[in-house]
Amino acid sequence: MNHRIGFIGIGAMGHGMAKNLIEKDFSVVTMAHRSRERLDDLIKRGATEGNSPKDIIDQTDIVILCVTGSPQVETIVYGENGLIESENLSGKIVIDCSTGEPAVVEKIASDLRKKGCKFADAPLARTPVEAAAGKLNTMVGADPELFTIIEPVLQAFCENIFLMGDVGSGSKMKLINNLITMGQASLIAEAMAACKSTGVDLNRFRNVISAGGGNSGIFQMIVPAILDEGSFDGMKFSVANARKDLNYLNKMLNDNNVSSPLAALVHNVFVRASNNGHEDGLVGAIVAEHATANNLEIGKY
Repeated sequence: MNHRIGFIGIGAMGHGMAKNLIEKDFSVVTMAHRSRERLDDLIKRGATEGNSPKDIIDQTDIVILCVTGSPQVETIVYGENGLIESENLSGKIVIDCSTGEPAVVEKIASDLRKKGCKFADAPLARTPVEAAAGKLNTMVGADPELFTIIEPVLQAFCENIFLMGDVGSGSKMKLINNLITMGQASLIAEAMAACKSTGVDLNRFRNVISAGGGNSGIFQMIVPAILDEGSFDGMKFSVANARKDLNYLNKMLNDNNVSSPLAALVHNVFVRASNNGHEDGLVGAIVAEHATANNLEIGKY
């Protein structure tokens, strides 16, 4: 059955996801994100426009959320004309593809469940490029019965779908995943500065790492763009979102009384980059920030 899908959050990621749903013959109802440009494009492709989260869930079977984080999801659920105001929640499904705080995810799931609405968290990995191509990764928190229902929907825009366990487990996995990816980015920034300050040729550094155990997808996104193009935009993930996710991670670990000193350090790398003018940049900007902090020139810095 091709469910009627509501989609809230047609930003850089969400637009590509909604486009793929339409192309795979799902009926999509959506609303403007920050401007009408992406909405108008989706309407041309066959989507219809809703007026509010409440209006969208009243018209659909499954609503997908793809916004920045927990505060935005809470507004969609609890705000004026929010999802929870609908009198037609029984039997509906909400899939939250945002990256949120697990405790907030679990609370929202509980509150919607009381209204008869099922909830799954399915945060995403990869970039808007893969979103447009329908090749995202997602980590899903849902009971097995619900997962069976929503998996065909997720397949419209995901290449790899991982059922992690009950609600909240997808969000926990996403935060831990980002500890590894942003930790690698932080090490890359320090390593490039170490090369520059000690006279190690950066292209030869690239060749060595690319051929050894230190190589990674993160390395290949960040370093070639800097060395070949002078661009710090190779990894399409923002400093602001990395900082937000790492903040959620550290709060989760603190709530579980887990010692994780590297998680705190990695978070501080992105706090410093944000505070030093790179809030709106992409992750590679931490290389530029680290170079500036050490009076070095790397790429265009």
